Amino acid sequence: MRIGLLTEGGYPYVSGDARLWCDRLVRGLGQHEFDIYALSRSERQEDEGWVPLPSQVSRVRTAPLWTAEDDGVGYGRRARRRFAECYGELAAVLCAGPSEEPSALEADRFGSALYGLAELARDEGGLVGALRSEAAVRALEHACRAPGVARTAREARVPDLLAVAAHLERALRPLSLDWYEDDGLGSVDLCHAASGGPAALPGLLARHFSDVPLLVTEYGVRLRTHYLSATEASPSVRSLLAAFHGRLAAEIYGRAALVTPGNTHARRWQERCGADRDKIRTVYPGMDAARFAEVGESPESADPDTLVWVGRIEPTKDLISLLHALAEIRKEEPKTRLRIIGAPAGPEGTAYLGHCKALAAQLFPDEADGLHAVGDNPVSFGEIGGPEVPALADAYASGAVTVLSSVVEGFPISLVEAMFCGRATVSTDVGAVVEAIGGTGLVVPPRNPRALAEACVTLLRDPERRARLGAAARARALELFTVEQNITAFHGIYLEIVSRHPVRRVVLDTTGEPLPFAVPAEAHMPGRWTDSGPRVVARGGPGWAAGPPVRANTPLPATEGAR
Repeated sequence: MRIGLLTEGGYPYVSGDARLWCDRLVRGLGQHEFDIYALSRSERQEDEGWVPLPSQVSRVRTAPLWTAEDDGVGYGRRARRRFAECYGELAAVLCAGPSEEPSALEADRFGSALYGLAELARDEGGLVGALRSEAAVRALEHACRAPGVARTAREARVPDLLAVAAHLERALRPLSLDWYEDDGLGSVDLCHAASGGPAALPGLLARHFSDVPLLVTEYGVRLRTHYLSATEASPSVRSLLAAFHGRLAAEIYGRAALVTPGNTHARRWQERCGADRDKIRTVYPGMDAARFAEVGESPESADPDTLVWVGRIEPTKDLISLLHALAEIRKEEPKTRLRIIGAPAGPEGTAYLGHCKALAAQLFPDEADGLHAVGDNPVSFGEIGGPEVPALADAYASGAVTVLSSVVEGFPISLVEAMFCGRATVSTDVGAVVEAIGGTGLVVPPRNPRALAEACVTLLRDPERRARLGAAARARALELFTVEQNITAFHGIYLEIVSRHPVRRVVLDTTGEPLPFAVPAEAHMPGRWTDSGPRVVARGGPGWAAGPPVRANTPLPATEGAR
């Protein structure tokens, strides 16, 4: 079958979210044909190029989310009226306020406004200029001043309205793309969005225009990410944008044929935001177990007095509590050492790393064994790729117990990596931690250094228990979290969706009459049973989008294929 894989800020670019997962999925399902439709997040990401693509990728189409030039489309009076009606309806729904469970009437109004804008873009050639126009701001202001709207919307001032209008223009840029014609997403058997939000929006439109079924995979719930990141804006801006993203998520979940969260934690979010429980299939992330095999098969090589923390350094990881816990641990086990291995995440992470190093120096002054010896600190900081930790597996091999101290976590990748390495773990009860470890490690409440210390001391003093937990953890990881199980699950899901939601295409002959039996039943079976068939030439898209489709199996320059 032919799959339209929809990504945002990830595959096929060298850097980005879910890149490895998408690459493994495409390579593992060689019996299918993939068309990649990718939205990029930055100019730097585009300059870095693509990863090498396998032969089953037939083409790649890209468009930037980070910029959009005015396409110069001038609307006539009728088109301006259509835009004002659709955008005004969308704004009116947002001004009703965010809702975890929007009513059916609100969902219908939001969907009608969204698809009305998409149809306008398809008929007139683009929405960029209209979404940036004064008419859009006036429509938003009119909606905020209407009777009965939410208080936060009523209190919105001009700067707030401008900020919301700018955000909506960026979020709705996929509506202006020319991806939805019969030679684009209209020709695939299934759209698979690698995340919610902007990545799934083209899939919604393919379903609306061509009745192509949509599969949505979320290993990190996009709506949750928005709630956690949109903290600096005014209450009015936060309320209106939360309403937009909440209703967009509900529309995506409602129209999708199936939704595949990566864990139960994400599943609960999706159900709360409108996903039908009967349409949800939990599929755990697939990870490469081979690179951890050597460490996992020799657990006795670990230093019995060393704790290891591995991850991206940022405030949500709560390394401050971990350092305070180490102070308590060393009162009971003075030989204990802590290795913190990871790189800071942006400027905030760099500042946080400096704060952690200062606290470590304060809590554990360097002590020398003699007058002529150099002082040593029980806490060390390092990054993967250095002389001491050349590879990720070496990080987990350096200690007997792996610790996770986060206060916010989605799916705990570092814990699963430690499980592949056969390491016992101590972690805080956040996100999908309990679901991932399944009783093969110790779990304590977050922001509780004393509980964290007691659990670590328990394992440091009991090597036999460490060995049992590590062996059980490795067995669980090999059963649930490998690339093979992930690919097998999606292969079955693809067949299930296509069998229940086949695309009914009408193929026309040279005279414009329907051509009977042009799409045989074998076209929906795995494998290349038929040729791609006739294509309709697509109308030109907006000027800010990428050019014609790129043949993905063409050899790429060395700079684009580098990892």
